Amino acid sequence: MSAFSHTLSRDASISFAHLWSEAGSQLWYGAPPGQSVTKQASKLRVGVVFGGRSGEHEISLRSARSIVDAIDRGRYDVTLIGIDRTGRWHLLDEPTFRHLTDAALPALDDGGVEVLLPPAPGGSDLIIPSTPSVALDRLDVLFPVLHGTFGEDGTIQGLFELADIPYVGSGVLGSALGMDKDVQKRLLQAAGIPVVAFLTVTLRQWETDRSAVTTAAAEVGLPLFVKPANLGSSVGITKVTTLDALAAGVATALAYDNKVVIEQGISAREIECAVLGNDAPEASVPGEICPHAEFYSYEAKYVDQSGATLRIPAPLTPTQTAAVRDLAVQVFLLLDCAGMARVDFFLDRDTDTLYVNELNTIPGFTTISMYPKLWEASGVSYAELIHRLIDLALQRHAQRRRLKRTYAPGAGDGR
Repeated sequence: MSAFSHTLSRDASISFAHLWSEAGSQLWYGAPPGQSVTKQASKLRVGVVFGGRSGEHEISLRSARSIVDAIDRGRYDVTLIGIDRTGRWHLLDEPTFRHLTDAALPALDDGGVEVLLPPAPGGSDLIIPSTPSVALDRLDVLFPVLHGTFGEDGTIQGLFELADIPYVGSGVLGSALGMDKDVQKRLLQAAGIPVVAFLTVTLRQWETDRSAVTTAAAEVGLPLFVKPANLGSSVGITKVTTLDALAAGVATALAYDNKVVIEQGISAREIECAVLGNDAPEASVPGEICPHAEFYSYEAKYVDQSGATLRIPAPLTPTQTAAVRDLAVQVFLLLDCAGMARVDFFLDRDTDTLYVNELNTIPGFTTISMYPKLWEASGVSYAELIHRLIDLALQRHAQRRRLKRTYAPGAGDGR
């Protein structure tokens, strides 16, 4: 049995996902007042949201396919919601979705019924835009598998909050902090957490004073990695070994974002750790990425299954393993995350110093992605991991629903 099984209970009978019932338009978590829960209710309807207006659109579809393949159909009914590159939402049937995602790098351009999510609480969550609009069946929880901009940056999480729907993963603030690698690194620095030397450059700074940027980059020290501040999956990243190549690297990154992070490249092992939970999160066993190229590229992550070797668990000393796990949880809590995250580290080959590279709030969920593999090695299967994440989403939503949203002077405020 996994060392983590005592905190990640496998008794589905006590999970939020199975302690619910509907009373009119009200969705109850646990037993309604005056009643006890004595039997499992009908299956929850999970809306898997994928695609989106992002450079990581294709990876999102591949992650969604893996989740759809693994989710426990005895517990959940699945609604497939694809967002195309223009931002339009489509309700897809499963055969269409499976055909679409059979491609190596699938993309959603059209197809399915166009739907909307109204930004207000209601008895039905998705509607078909028409005159009059047509309401669809209620969704019980949303599972966003949207990597990158407009999906992992707090944007869509704000919509889910307005619609008052439980959703998997971090809230608006945690998602935004996880996405913006510049702000994230500055918060880590302020908390005394080691990060490698870096420089942040805005589009305006680059356009008005390239010489000053080049000088500052030289002070950081070659080699350099130049990356968009708000993207992931190694999209837009360039390794720069001479200052003459800096301009091309910055131009590549600025094609995806108006803010660029330039960080020092060090000789280091790439260690990753998965985190699962809300207020009392747990860390998985660490894993190690051994790229077969200069760095862990987009192709190695998602296209070429031989592009890197994954060592799970990572060959670390007990002290190093404990440090990685403890720091992963610390970063998760510092950045106000919830549900899930993957924390990536650099372990300096020369000094054994452990640096936090970045945290990702919606890590890849493909069949070759580290997040589910790390939890599988920690004793949590892919299907059980999905169940845990849904359960955490319901718990977090129930906690937030207990908060007061109005204040009437003189009516008492609980003090």
